[in-house]
Amino acid sequence: MFTVADQVQLLVNALNGGDHFPVVKLFTPDAGATWLISEVDPDDPDRLFGLCDLGLGYPELGYLSLAEITAVKGPLGLPIERDRTFVADKPLSAYAEEARTNGRIVA
Repeated sequence: MFTVADQVQLLVNALNGGDHFPVVKLFTPDAGATWLISEVDPDDPDRLFGLCDLGLGYPELGYLSLAEITAVKGPLGLPIERDRTFVADKPLSAYAEEARTNGRIVA
């Protein structure tokens, strides 16, 4: 799901601290869930940090499990996909603020 370059950048972000641009956008093609991922835990590659929007109107920042995300299937049985066209243009906190205002991730 992540390229080697993605994995490196996620790790670099985690080690450097701060408010980073999201590296990867994941989504459910047949449901309303979206994740913007900015970091990976250096000690646990399954533990990611990002903005999570499950389509319920309450997006939030937090930690999530890559294994749990990749196990999710939408109502039509489609797996999570990576948005290969996504290019972040602001830090994660700006996406979070917009998501809180709009009730969903706008990216």
